[in-house]
Amino acid sequence: MRLRFILSEIGIGLRRNLSMTISVILVTFVSLTFVGSAALLQLQIDKMKDDWYDKVEVSVFLCPATSPEPTCAGGEVTEDQKQAIRDALDEPEVAPLIVQPIFFETKEEAFASFKKQFGDQSWASVATVEDMNSSFRIKLTDPSQYQVVADVVSGRQGVESVQDQRRLFDRLFLVIDRATLLTGGLAAVMLIAAVLLITTTIRLSALSRKRETGIMRLVGASTMFIQLPFMLEGAIAATIGSLMAVGGLWLGVQYLVTDWLGGTVSWIPYVTTSDVLTVAPLLVASGILLAAISSLVTLSRYTKV
Repeated sequence: MRLRFILSEIGIGLRRNLSMTISVILVTFVSLTFVGSAALLQLQIDKMKDDWYDKVEVSVFLCPATSPEPTCAGGEVTEDQKQAIRDALDEPEVAPLIVQPIFFETKEEAFASFKKQFGDQSWASVATVEDMNSSFRIKLTDPSQYQVVADVVSGRQGVESVQDQRRLFDRLFLVIDRATLLTGGLAAVMLIAAVLLITTTIRLSALSRKRETGIMRLVGASTMFIQLPFMLEGAIAATIGSLMAVGGLWLGVQYLVTDWLGGTVSWIPYVTTSDVLTVAPLLVASGILLAAISSLVTLSRYTKV
């Protein structure tokens, strides 16, 4: 009988405040979609870092025939200078940081790569083999130890510049990190809106049944028994909104990321629908917790039952 009464009270409350209930569902859906998007963006960054940082190289560009750098004052790098660089990289404090063997790219190989990448550009037609840099391509066991290797070869005669590909990726990750922060900020604003709307909905529902709750108090009903229908109303609306958010994220990842982006740019490791399912319990739990806290605050502070 108690369960039947609680269910009937929930149905009455949802029908009486149908428009507000729909609003709660929609605001919860939008806010948790932003929360889920922020979480998926962070997962995307982690996937890209794990994949790309393992592939990045330190490129030691050697002096061409003409270079304004002080270390290239003697002209094009000599064989003795190349050997001195190799010897420096073989030192006991540096060698364990490097994945052997070290790849050496000649000017001819660099020119072939250049033509393959930029051959369709009009300005590339004026480039010649002599304009290219020969280079050492060094793969590190730990990409974060770039500076140790860079310090060993930088400033040596025959070395024009040292480039760490990781720094190029860091700029991209910085942009994505900022997008994540923006999404998280929007999510926080929407969550506040959801709390206020749930609070208002529960308060209106309680006020509309003030007479019934007063009678229940007179006949000895407990506070929890009186408040439970109102709390469940908010929880049901928030749960529906959170499930809609999970569904929206799943569809977005499946059709926009996996099918569209994955088919267009296939070399990036993207988040998948399994990652959405990983985030889903957090979103549903957040929706229920959001509704529970809002309901408790409303019923305890603003409505006398």
